[in-house]
Amino acid sequence: MSRKLDSPVQTQMAVSLFKGPMTGEYPGSKRVEGKQPAGRRRVYVQTETGCVFGMELDRGDSAHTVKRRLQIALNVPTDESSLTFGDLVLKNDLSAVRNDSPLLLTRNLMHRSSSTPCLSPTGRDLQQRDWSGPIEILGNSDRFAGTKQVVKDIKKAIKMGIDPIPVHSGLGGAYYFRNTRGDSVAIVKPTDEEPFAPNNPKGFVGKALGQPGLKRSVRVGETGFREVAAYLLDKDHSANVPPTALVKITHSIFNINDGVNGNKPQKKRLVSKIASCQQFIKHDFDASDHGTSSFPVAAVHRIGILDIRILNTDRHAGNLLVRKLDGVGRFGQVDLIPIDHGLCLPECLEDPYFEWIHWPQASIPFSDDELDYIEKLNPVEECDMLRRELPMIREACLRVLVLCTIFLKESAAYGLCLAEIGEMMTREFRSGEEEPSELEVICMEARRMVAEREVPSPKADVGVEEFLFDIDCEDAESDFKFAAEDYVTRIASPFGNGSGHGRSLLSKLEESIEEEEDSEGEEQQALASLPPSKHIPSVAKLSMSLKTTSLGEKNFPKYIGAKTENVHMANTSSGHRSANEQLPASMSFVKLADMNEDDWTLFLEKFQDLLYPAFAKRKSVTLGQRQRLRLGTSCQF
Repeated sequence: MSRKLDSPVQTQMAVSLFKGPMTGEYPGSKRVEGKQPAGRRRVYVQTETGCVFGMELDRGDSAHTVKRRLQIALNVPTDESSLTFGDLVLKNDLSAVRNDSPLLLTRNLMHRSSSTPCLSPTGRDLQQRDWSGPIEILGNSDRFAGTKQVVKDIKKAIKMGIDPIPVHSGLGGAYYFRNTRGDSVAIVKPTDEEPFAPNNPKGFVGKALGQPGLKRSVRVGETGFREVAAYLLDKDHSANVPPTALVKITHSIFNINDGVNGNKPQKKRLVSKIASCQQFIKHDFDASDHGTSSFPVAAVHRIGILDIRILNTDRHAGNLLVRKLDGVGRFGQVDLIPIDHGLCLPECLEDPYFEWIHWPQASIPFSDDELDYIEKLNPVEECDMLRRELPMIREACLRVLVLCTIFLKESAAYGLCLAEIGEMMTREFRSGEEEPSELEVICMEARRMVAEREVPSPKADVGVEEFLFDIDCEDAESDFKFAAEDYVTRIASPFGNGSGHGRSLLSKLEESIEEEEDSEGEEQQALASLPPSKHIPSVAKLSMSLKTTSLGEKNFPKYIGAKTENVHMANTSSGHRSANEQLPASMSFVKLADMNEDDWTLFLEKFQDLLYPAFAKRKSVTLGQRQRLRLGTSCQF
């Protein structure tokens, strides 16, 4: 009797069940790095519960061929499953799939919960029939040259029986892999052991790969390629991001949760995983253990520049490594190494977290070299590069990259410092409610201006209501609600006039800023400092009605009720934490992915037109704060 998809299977890697070799290495021979037979591609298919299957495809193979091979290997039906490659659902044609690409097999129209068993090896060990090496880089780009030597060191150590060391800190599974001398050379993070992923070793279970994760706009299983993206985007190695690559790696130390509630099997077996592999950097401590006053201004600036470009939502002190610099005349000098970029490049605008935002270094103006570096950034070329190197990356992530890079370039050229830019991107909490950031307010106005230029059509209406995450789950939408009407009620109504129209967000922003100013003279001074070539419309002309604003989705459990809080909690053991119990409430004010190319181009034009009034307001706030500080200190006796 054939097993069903919600039943445990007995294999992790069953490539030898198919006729002919299906991986890049053959028995008794060594695969030449980067060489594939003509017309053949090697791919790695990962199920939504973490199992990895390597296979080689001929030129004529289709998505149906891949599914049929997986059905033979797993002995499960795959007719009701989808094969995805980033944003692309592979119906039949596989021409878009490149060599060494990871694909994801997901089930259609089936409820997923923490009670869903993991498709993982629990019985017969077929792993020995996997002919590929213990660790292989996915892709052969020259950009991963720094990781290739690390991979060679790991291979030698594994053959000598030197086991990796599990990392006990953090929420996800991570492992220090060592060289033949026993020194740590890399930290490996399997995608299926991320927080809330099926094989998380620390009890944070309850989600399938592809569902919203620790951040609603970052899916479970997709933090690994974001780690790689941050490294690839670190132009000229400016921010010191350690070399990082996506790998297929096989070892018995990896965690596999057996059964329904994350129970770990007693006997460890060889399993293959797709993981991020980052070079281990020797350091003395992290930023949380060291006073920030000794941090170099240039180091803080280069890390901040990267964080803004990638909209890093998790730049806390623990993921800034501090390394002492030895040598004559370098006493007390340190260098900073940024790590843990799995929560960057969200699929929509999020509330970032910048640890450096209140450091004094962030308030120092950019140097000429830094301004030149920022000016040369080209987000279009960077997106093309990421599509080549990480073809599974989603277009929504790339749009966030483009928007944030434009925002950085324009704000730096205007004269804003790192702290001012970060503050404009960060949301505020007022009266216990989360308010959109200044950047989001600008985007909301730009979207309204784009909408006014369009003629409504049924097709366009469907696109606006499209759900942010394309998840094959019957009640996934119960986790989210649109924020528009609720936000209009909370913000617009108290300021509405007799005709029922609410006050615009930009007008509200203008008023809240003016309350912090001592006089309007400082505002005029900031406006007067603008380059004469720039046409700056008054902020009053940018007003909009919130009732015509298209907002994104919002997850607010206190409005949704107990039903939302209990999603994915069925049959969850008391010893394991449900994903939804751990996820904080969050909302999305602005979506970028639902615009077609023409609307996106027009949106960026309107977005840039709206930036300079907002920059002027931010400058006036800074001047007012400095004036109050001067008055306060001069009156002390």
